[in-house]
Amino acid sequence: MTSNRAVAAGVGLARVMAHCGGSPETAVHYVAGAIAAAPGDPEPYAVLAELWAERRADLTRFFEDADSLRSVLARSYVSFIENDMNAAVMTIGSVTGVQPTIAWARAPWFADARFQDVVNADAVAEAVMRTTDYGRTLDTPGVREALRPWFELIDTVCAREPVPEAMAKMAIFLRACGLTDESFALCDRADAVEPVMLTEVVRAGTWRKLGDPERTAAAFERALILDPANWSLYLDLADLRAEQGDFAGAVQLVGRGLEREPGELTLRAAEAAYRARLTGSPDDLRDLIGLAPQLPDSPYRDLLIDHACSGPALPVELIAEARRFQSS
Repeated sequence: MTSNRAVAAGVGLARVMAHCGGSPETAVHYVAGAIAAAPGDPEPYAVLAELWAERRADLTRFFEDADSLRSVLARSYVSFIENDMNAAVMTIGSVTGVQPTIAWARAPWFADARFQDVVNADAVAEAVMRTTDYGRTLDTPGVREALRPWFELIDTVCAREPVPEAMAKMAIFLRACGLTDESFALCDRADAVEPVMLTEVVRAGTWRKLGDPERTAAAFERALILDPANWSLYLDLADLRAEQGDFAGAVQLVGRGLEREPGELTLRAAEAAYRARLTGSPDDLRDLIGLAPQLPDSPYRDLLIDHACSGPALPVELIAEARRFQSS
C-alpha cells in the first residue's frame, strides 16, 4: 500500500485526488497523514494549500469537526493559510502536548516571518500552556530538542511584544522543560516591563522545583505584596510551611486567607487539618471530616487528611473515619 507521505509528496493535487477517487475528504485525510509523518517536509503543505484553495467549501466541515491528531495538525496549517496566526499556534500547541517527542513545530510555516511577526504573546502563552495539559514529560534532552522552535518563538515574541503575564506563562513552560535558568531569566524580563503577581508565583514554583523552600516563600510573599487580597497565595504559603513542619505558621497563614475569603472551602479544610495536626483537637479533625466530602478527590485532600491524622493523641476511631475519605 502506498504511504500517505508518498501519495502527497512531490505529486501535486491532481494525483492525490485521483488516488483518493476524487473525494476531497479522503484527500485531506491522506495529506494530513503525510504532514504528520514528516512535519518538516514542505511538499504536503503545498498540496494541502492547493486542496484548501480549490475545495474549501467541501472541507470546511472536515476541519470544524477535526478530532484526530493528524486532522488537528492540518487545521493548524489551514489557520496559517487563513492568516489566523493565533489559532494556528494554539492548535499546534495542543498537538505538541499530545506527542511532545515529535518536532511538530518544524513545520515550515512555524518559522515563516508572516507567522512570527504577527502571532501575539497571549496566543503563544496559551499555546505553550497547552503543551503541558496532557501530563507528558517535557524535561528530557530529546523533547527539548523537539521543542526548540518553541523556545525560539518565545524569544522572538517576547522581544516584539513583552506582556508580563504572558511571559510568566511562557516561563512555566520553560520550567516544565527543565530550563529553570531560562525560566528565571524570562521572569526577570517580565519584571523589567512591570512586576505582576503571576511572575512571582512562577518564580516560587521554580524555586520549589529546585528544592529551595525559603526562596519559594520569599517569592510568594512578594506575590502577596502585589496582590494582597488573593486568598490562594496565603494557602500556597501555608502549604509550604506545613511541608516544613511549621504548622503554627501554616495555621496563621490560612487564617489570613480566611480573612479575605471566609467561605472558601479549601481554606476551611486546610485550617481544620493544620489545627488538628498542631493541637490534636478532635473538633478540628471532625471539621475536616465534615468538609472532606465537598473537596475534590485529589492528592491534596489526601495530604490534608494525612496531616490532620498525625495530630497528637487523636482518637483512633476518629482517625479511621477520616482515612476512609482517602483515595475513595
